[in-house]
Amino acid sequence: MSGFERRKQMKMEQIFQASAQLFAKYGYEKVSVNEIAERASVSPATIYNYFGTKDRLYAAMVKGGMEKQLQQCESILQSKMSYREKTKAIMLLDAQSLQLLSEDASAADALRHHGVMTAMEEFYEEAIKPFYIRYLALGKQEGYIGSSLSEDMAIRYLRMFMNELGRQWSGDKSAFHSGSELDSMLELFFFGLAGQCED
Repeated sequence: MSGFERRKQMKMEQIFQASAQLFAKYGYEKVSVNEIAERASVSPATIYNYFGTKDRLYAAMVKGGMEKQLQQCESILQSKMSYREKTKAIMLLDAQSLQLLSEDASAADALRHHGVMTAMEEFYEEAIKPFYIRYLALGKQEGYIGSSLSEDMAIRYLRMFMNELGRQWSGDKSAFHSGSELDSMLELFFFGLAGQCED
C-alpha cells in the first residue's frame, strides 16, 4: 500500500468513527456531513469525494462493519473452542450488529436508497453465506446439525435465531451477560423443544 493509499485509509477510518459516534448520539437524519467532517478533522469535500452522499457514507460504514464482523467470525470458527462455544460467540456478535442497525429507523431507511440494499445482498451472497455454509458443515461433521438438513433450511433456521437474539439484545442485556438466557436459547437452537435426548 502506497503512502497516499495509507493516508486515504486512515481518513476513511476517521470518517467512519466520527459518523458512528454522531449517528449513535443524534440519529442519522439529524447529523450533517459538515458535522461529520468537523468530528473527523477532514473537509466536507473529502467526504463527498470519497463517498458522494451521506447515504453512501452510511452504507460504506455498515459494509465495513460487516466485513470486520465477518473477520471476527472467521477467527472464532478457526479457534479451538467447542462448536457450542463458537455458536454462542458468533450469535452474540450477530445480535449486537443487528441491534445497532435497527436502533435508528432513519438510518435504516438510508440503506434502501441508491441500490444500497442490493449491495448488502451481494455481500451476503459473496461472503456471509459461504461463511454460514462452512460453519454448518462443521456442525454436521461434529454431530450438532442433522446431516440430511439442506443448507438453505439450516441457514434460515440460524438466521431466525439470530434475528430473535438481536431483538432481545435491544432489551435487557443482563441475561445475556450472565449467560443463562443465551444458554437456554442455545439449548433450544441445537435440540428443539424436545430437548437433548439422554441415553
